[in-house]
Amino acid sequence: MSRNVTGPEIAELIQLLSKLPGLGPRSARRAALHLIRKKDQLMKPLANAMSVAADIIVECGNCGNIDTLSPCMICRDEKRDKSLICLVETVGDLWALERAEVIKGQYHVLGGTLSPLDGIGPDDLNINTLIERAKGEEVSEVLIALNATVEGQSTAHYITDMLEETDVKISRLAHGVPVGGELDYLDEGTLAAAIKSRKEM
Repeated sequence: MSRNVTGPEIAELIQLLSKLPGLGPRSARRAALHLIRKKDQLMKPLANAMSVAADIIVECGNCGNIDTLSPCMICRDEKRDKSLICLVETVGDLWALERAEVIKGQYHVLGGTLSPLDGIGPDDLNINTLIERAKGEEVSEVLIALNATVEGQSTAHYITDMLEETDVKISRLAHGVPVGGELDYLDEGTLAAAIKSRKEM
């Protein structure tokens, strides 16, 4: 049985840090010690930034991106190609594509993939709002850029069937995205190749 070597406040900090992706208990302890050592230069500014962000960050009512305003900066950008909607699974995937600077159109964040075993059905995802957007006069193409996982592929097929009631062209990522790969972990060159070689479904 391990002894407590810190007060409850530090223990809570470590516990919360350990819930972040990629941080286990040991990494969380190292991160907490680093923050404590750099209290004035890092910990206090980080705590302030997180507090401000928690108060002002909202989900875009149009595409599902996160920003400080709704509609988000991307949806408000008049230079964007309104004829193209790029469908992604998560905001992280949207950010990955934006880093690659290969999408000039709009986005739509699905919020996950269909997964009957986990109880995630069509009503749990932003599918209906996508269909409504696709029916808009300006939209001519929906690019399905879901992760190349089993769930991603089955979700892509389901959405393709749902989009048949619209007049839009449906395309998907092609070469460059490996089966089982996730967009957020791919480099910009791979993403650019996948976008350029997309094909109609």
